[in-house]
Amino acid sequence: MDDGQATTDPDTDPGVGLPAPRGGNAGRPEQGAALLIPGETCWRIERATRFAVFVDAAEYFATLKRAVLRAERRVLFIGWDFDPRIRLDPLAGGRPKDDRLGAVLEQAVEQNPQLEIGVLQWDLGMVRALGRGLQPIVLLDRRTSDRLTLAIDTHHPVGGAHHQKIVVVDDCLAFTGGIDVTADRWDTSDHADSNPHRRSPAAGRAEGRLAGPWHDATSMLTGPAARAVAELARTRWESGTGERLEPLPEGRECWPAEVEPLLTDVDVAISRTRPEHGGMELVHEIELLWLAGIAAARRSIYVESQYFASRRIAEAIAERLREPDGPDVVVLNPWTADGWLSEKAMGTARARVLELIREADVHDRFRLYCPVTEQREPIYVHAKVAVVDDRLLRLGSSNLNNRSMGLDTECDLAIEAVEGQPGADRVAATIVDFRHRLLAEHLACTPDEVAAAITDTGSLVRGIERLRRPTGRSLVVFEPPELGTVDRALAESEVMDREKTPNRWRRVERFFARRRRPRNRVRA
Repeated sequence: MDDGQATTDPDTDPGVGLPAPRGGNAGRPEQGAALLIPGETCWRIERATRFAVFVDAAEYFATLKRAVLRAERRVLFIGWDFDPRIRLDPLAGGRPKDDRLGAVLEQAVEQNPQLEIGVLQWDLGMVRALGRGLQPIVLLDRRTSDRLTLAIDTHHPVGGAHHQKIVVVDDCLAFTGGIDVTADRWDTSDHADSNPHRRSPAAGRAEGRLAGPWHDATSMLTGPAARAVAELARTRWESGTGERLEPLPEGRECWPAEVEPLLTDVDVAISRTRPEHGGMELVHEIELLWLAGIAAARRSIYVESQYFASRRIAEAIAERLREPDGPDVVVLNPWTADGWLSEKAMGTARARVLELIREADVHDRFRLYCPVTEQREPIYVHAKVAVVDDRLLRLGSSNLNNRSMGLDTECDLAIEAVEGQPGADRVAATIVDFRHRLLAEHLACTPDEVAAAITDTGSLVRGIERLRRPTGRSLVVFEPPELGTVDRALAESEVMDREKTPNRWRRVERFFARRRRPRNRVRA
């Protein structure tokens, strides 16, 4: 808020329609209650027959290439940024020009006369691409097959972005998360200091510059949940191009046999941010889910995000940190934002909210870390992942900043282990194992070592601290720079990242606090 007052108390919209709590006694934890509520914290919940997560882009891009070449009827790319010059599977060998995204799309439509491919990119993302030497999409579109359409989406508020990262194949296989199909995203999970395949695209046959290490994540799913993502993608396509696409008939099993699913037959929730624009009402399910997860967390909250700049989210976290037995909170960020302007906007806001957090962290349960390579160079964190206790895994396109809550178009997926429901123990174990996998990557150890450290210390923060190393690949505690007068004024005014949503924290906190499970002796 512009006046610097707390944004968590009181509510600016106390009338949010959360369901009435079940069970009678409001002071006791309610068992078996869900955080994912269609119409509030998510758009809808659908079944995924298979669900996988790609950590870092190497395997994702290789799988995407195979999926596009196997497509039968339609492929839709919905993106913030797009670059047809990038390589998709450099580890497989072969001629580089045949591996470039544009060449793969052209090959797909040439070999299948029934296939149509559409690419929808945010208009200002196109401007960014011009700065990398990419020709305008309108020119590229004229040179492609009539069944390969490249379009830009201008349908957004002033200053807003279409930030979703979605690919849908034949309405039966959907990819969505944080990885843009563009330059400088490709990397493997070892994040080597120098990788000859990690290059930015260049004009013609020139070899692009070496790119830095990049950490990211996205998901892949099939079943009714994939068809729901496909519906969302078609809606965006129609909004951006004016062309209505009919859903494809349900048909083949399209899961790539070479990919091992993380979960099968699991409910997946889709949460959105959609700004108020062009007669459309504001949708801010993503923010409400963040607040719900913070309110309901019993033992730990683990977050990977490009930014940590939302004052409302920070104040909600601060409130939980003040509690004598509240959750540990661990956030992973890049050391600096990508680009001078982003650092001015997001870096100064991060420094400001960290002051608020540190004042509240009287029990030493908060850490903000930055991952580093073997030679202690920063790894850029672009993933948008959160794990709450052993009950909620969320992954998508949204960051912890104000734009992702109310100004930009976003899409997140979430999986919840609801106590008492069939398969809840299996889902809960998978959620925790996935968090351990992520931490093992950053701490250069095994998931079992992560699990043991957290169990032995009884704390997520203390477990990580036990495993951190002063040399080599590890996590480094972030120390914000001192803010000067101008930067402090910029951060407090939020002029470059204003809140766009009504404040519903207090009502969400009251409602979801009852959903906290009884504490276990060991913090999950």
